[in-house]
Parts: sequence; structure tokens; C-alpha cells
Amino acid sequence: MQASWKGRIESDPRILRGKPCIKGTRIPVALILGYLAAGRSTEQIIAEFPDLTGEDIASALDYARDLADFEAVIRP
Repeated sequence: MQASWKGRIESDPRILRGKPCIKGTRIPVALILGYLAAGRSTEQIIAEFPDLTGEDIASALDYARDLADFEAVIRP
């Protein structure tokens, strides 16, 4: 089942200058993605940030996928 990032990730200008974070935390999505890119497992990330769940980490990946799939329409 695919994680729904929209219920887990928020951007609030009062928290970390609006960087996307896991809802209810000050843990930015970019930090999670950086850990995954460095080869850390979900279990290792959760051990370091116990407020996170596996669903939060899956949501960060789903969010990144949606951003990578974004297409801008450029009009002449």
C-alpha cells in the first residue's frame, strides 16, 4: 500500500522557515531523504529519531517521487 504523504507532511512558515516536515515534528523531509541516500535503513533512522514511524519515512519518499514527477507547463 502506498503511503499518502499529504496527511503526514506539512509546510508551516513558523516551523523551520516553511521547509516540509513530518507533521507534529521538526524533522524535515530533506533530512530523512539524506539519511536514505546515505544508505541508512528505515530501522536505523527510527532508532535515531524515535518520533518517526515507517509510514513517515515512506511518506517522505512518496513526497519526493511526486516532486520528481512534477511537470511545469511553459507557454511561449
